[in-house]
Amino acid sequence: MIDKLEFFIALARERHFGRAAEECGITQPTLSAAIRQLEDQLGVMLVSRGSRFQGLTPEGQRVLEWARRIVGDARTMREEMRAARTGLSGHIRLAAIPTTLAMVPMITAPFQEKHPDVTFSVLSTTSLKILSLLENLEIDAGLTYLENEPLGRVTSVPLQVERYHLVTAAGNELADRKSVTWKEVGNVRLCLLTADMQNRRIINQHFAEAGVTVSPTLESNSMIVLFSHVRTGRWASIMPHNVAKSFGFHEDIRAIPIIEPDAKHTVGLVATHREPFTPLVSALLHEARILAEANAVKVP
Repeated sequence: MIDKLEFFIALARERHFGRAAEECGITQPTLSAAIRQLEDQLGVMLVSRGSRFQGLTPEGQRVLEWARRIVGDARTMREEMRAARTGLSGHIRLAAIPTTLAMVPMITAPFQEKHPDVTFSVLSTTSLKILSLLENLEIDAGLTYLENEPLGRVTSVPLQVERYHLVTAAGNELADRKSVTWKEVGNVRLCLLTADMQNRRIINQHFAEAGVTVSPTLESNSMIVLFSHVRTGRWASIMPHNVAKSFGFHEDIRAIPIIEPDAKHTVGLVATHREPFTPLVSALLHEARILAEANAVKVP
């Protein structure tokens, strides 16, 4: 039953029998047979079929919720028993929005020092994708904004408060200022994150509040790409100060606080809420709370 539920989750995610079978490491006929057996066991149709996958039935949508819960619990049980036998080991899958990538080593480095048999993979993506990956059991935790858009049923640990700065080369417009306003920044040649990023939606909101509409001449989903273009002297960008600082400041780069408003947004670690957590996720949340305390961020 667990294997069949795993196959069903993959099919719901990929919406294609061939891709789901490939992801699960089985043949398409094996996957199709497993889904039909699951339907026979439950006595309902789960998948609308034609010449190709057409979606889940209403019963299939409900079974998908149960499948995620059951598979998640089964994984927790296996991981807990492994930890009891050999100590904490395994692999943690993280996803992070671009503005939090500089923060990831603050968690992974002390965690790995305490638990050397644990490995990590880190994916950079959007805040909406992080929630989807959590829901589909494709990642264990994510780093994202906590306050601006709905998160769903997650456990969260606030880690840092973002404040926005104009990052520009020395000698450029506004580079010698101690602070600038959002309205003033609207007149600068900008490179910004792409529109699918929550950071960009936040920035657009603050520009709109200042009565400004901006049209950046370069967009990217990578903070490294943005910073490298700032260093050419032809562009400026808007970044949280801790992100800009992580690239290493040079004499030719300035970071100027943006005011009116002095915008603040909290980022943190999120994990799907479940009791109990897997030993790995439980240890990860513990490490995040230590970092929050070091950053003087209040944890609920």
